[in-house]
Amino acid sequence: MTANIYDLANELERGIRALPEYQTLVDQKAQIDANEEAKTLFTEFSAFQEQIYTAMQSGQMPSESDQKKIEELGQKLEDNSLLKSYLEAQQALSVYLNDIEKIVFSPLRDLN
Repeated sequence: MTANIYDLANELERGIRALPEYQTLVDQKAQIDANEEAKTLFTEFSAFQEQIYTAMQSGQMPSESDQKKIEELGQKLEDNSLLKSYLEAQQALSVYLNDIEKIVFSPLRDLN
């Protein structure tokens, strides 16, 4: 079964890529990349999000100015139709990924 489990994982990866929600996300990302304003905003948001995540991993909570910047960036994303569509597509795909994660990790939960 050990060798076969990798085959199952690869099949799952291919299945995720075949989902309409994944294809929508790919299309949305291509549209963002083709639009300089959306691409710049998306890059700024992603970099700031990573910065906040890294700080939180080391035990630092976002400062008041960080929280304000998060809100401002969030509003800019909402105001940009390409980015808003991308985030909606990302949310739709995350439903599948969350369900898959629950299924895959259920054997580990059974050990507790």
